[in-house]
Amino acid sequence: MRTDGKNRAEGEFLCKADFMMDYKSMLEEVRKDLPESVFLKERFEIPKALGHMQGNRTIISNFLQIASTLRRDANHLLKYVLKELAAPGEIKKSGALILGTKIPASRINEKIRQYANDFVLCFECGKPDTSIVKEEGLGYMKCTACGARNVVKAKI
Repeated sequence: MRTDGKNRAEGEFLCKADFMMDYKSMLEEVRKDLPESVFLKERFEIPKALGHMQGNRTIISNFLQIASTLRRDANHLLKYVLKELAAPGEIKKSGALILGTKIPASRINEKIRQYANDFVLCFECGKPDTSIVKEEGLGYMKCTACGARNVVKAKI
């Protein structure tokens, strides 16, 4: 296409509206072929805890996987969850979290979601593209998507 606005084949000038309509129709054509997941605003899904109760203990079998998905240190997540649930617990060599009391999965998932809101999702843009860095004795959550930098609520 020529940049001077003249169409070689017909010898007529293209108006800006004609060009924009052609662009919009091409864009719509391409968008039809894309999967629905591309248009979802939420690309990050907070993982759910999988586990069971055994006697008077609760076992979360995918705890390390949850920490990995959130891209946070498992010990930091463990400390937060145990404090929030007011329950004793430990991570076994198998990667499972053993809680010393019976706790429903809904309550554990609520605390994981709360952790993600406090330590994973950016306060400015809401994206999960963050990392926690320690500077001058304080923990900061830095967002690589928007560049925001915020002090995190608790010690790291």
